[in-house]
Amino acid sequence: MDDALLERLGRGKYLLVTSYKKDGTPVATPVWVVRDEQALGIWTVADSWKVKRIRRRPEVLVGPCDVRGRPTGESVPATARILTDAEDAVRYRRLLGRKYGLIGRLTMLGSRLRRGAAGTVAIRITLT
Repeated sequence: MDDALLERLGRGKYLLVTSYKKDGTPVATPVWVVRDEQALGIWTVADSWKVKRIRRRPEVLVGPCDVRGRPTGESVPATARILTDAEDAVRYRRLLGRKYGLIGRLTMLGSRLRRGAAGTVAIRITLT
């Protein structure tokens, strides 16, 4: 694993996560990202399509992008794992709130008020 690449992706503002539909069609989604030791961490709504796609097929592509999901660099293969421990989701929310400042904290609060604590999941992405 390239530690410099992991650092660059984790430091970026947005990460383009490409997951796959049942028929193999790729679907790219821009998400907020944090570094999680030797992996990357994202946080999303528990019943989102990307979670359903990752549950079915954990192989993804990840790369840097802008807020609209336009790639700003090369995508690389990775494996995504949905973390089931509620503490992981809390930890990722805390890390994202710290990284994205006031906007991040307000987003986390709004999500918690709308969906409750169980309405979101943490996803750990390991570069392959």
